Amino acid sequence: MLVEKIIFSILAFYLFLVMFFKMIKKIDIVYVAILIMQGIGILINFIEIIFDLKYNIIVRTIIYLISVIIPIIIIFIERRGKSVSELIYLGLAKFYKMTGNTKKCKDMLLALIDKCPESPLAHKMLAEIYEKEGGMRKAIDEYVIAVDLDKKDYNSYYKISYLLNELDKKDDAVVMLNNLLSKKPDYIDATILLGDILSSQERYKEALNVYTNGLKYSPNNYDLYYSMGIVYTMLNDFPNAKICYEKAATINTLLYNAYYSLGQINLIEMELDEAEKYFTKCIEDIEQEPDAYYKLGKIYMLRGDHENAVKFVNLAIELDNNYIKVANQEPIFIPVKSRFEMPIIDEEDIKPRKTKRSKRELKAREHLDNTYSVVGKLNVHKIKPNIKSRTNEEIENENIRERE
Repeated sequence: MLVEKIIFSILAFYLFLVMFFKMIKKIDIVYVAILIMQGIGILINFIEIIFDLKYNIIVRTIIYLISVIIPIIIIFIERRGKSVSELIYLGLAKFYKMTGNTKKCKDMLLALIDKCPESPLAHKMLAEIYEKEGGMRKAIDEYVIAVDLDKKDYNSYYKISYLLNELDKKDDAVVMLNNLLSKKPDYIDATILLGDILSSQERYKEALNVYTNGLKYSPNNYDLYYSMGIVYTMLNDFPNAKICYEKAATINTLLYNAYYSLGQINLIEMELDEAEKYFTKCIEDIEQEPDAYYKLGKIYMLRGDHENAVKFVNLAIELDNNYIKVANQEPIFIPVKSRFEMPIIDEEDIKPRKTKRSKRELKAREHLDNTYSVVGKLNVHKIKPNIKSRTNEEIENENIRERE
């Protein structure tokens, strides 16, 4: 037992000297705390030897832990190229971040950067805080430093591109994303962002090439197929757009944007049964619901089924009062306009509808609606009403309702 205590004392004292010289070399207060902890353990051990005491197993475990085990772990970590001081500061910063104390978190990171300016994780965490606070330029600066310190930090590289796009520096973002994809071609988020930026700049063929390359690494990616559908839509290549939307809808049946676009394309082509099928699916989605009802109203109007046309447009108006104005301005609804259930509301009170759809999605939908306005009407004469011929009495009754 005595031999064990002597060996322990020698080992603990040696480790104490190692930590002492590390403190001198690095001038770091973290090592002062470690030395104090070690000193307490050594002192307790000497007291046990001098006074011939016998500590219980809990006290002995604590002595070994603070005097030997923790110092050995620290030496092992630092030999692997890590800084214990950096890990402690980062740990505290993460704790403050988790507890919502952003100021303390930022102070801890700034203190670490002042002490250890070559810590990529510190710069990255600080960038995330600046980004959350809305300081996008400061965030970019910190992400750039993080990338300079760690060339394989592809996430920071992507973040720089994303923030440049948010600052409307699209050309710079395109350059960054091309560089990123040359190093890591399977980074799908970067592929989608690059394609979206090119698409927003109406560089549709370049966007298609980007999305197609992305499919090599993620062949069942909903976003890639849906994005390609949008690009083909803007190029008026509706057959290929349908193929992409159908593939996207197959991959994820719970995302209804592809179904809605398929409904729009089939409406343009006057494939009313197909259009009805897709718009009916969209009714299951809360955001798509009013748009789908309105389009179904159009389909029934084209078929000559005024009763169902009125019913579905009224449902659209009930869910979204923006359709009051839209329905009144749509020529196809002129014969039944008087039968719409218009809520008593001033036009000034009709506010723009909030939507989660991106600008490119809204642009593609608007493009399809405009295409229908030009092309669809030319095909109306091909449609034969699929309802029974009405009697003179039924026609007269409808005219009476419309006059009322």
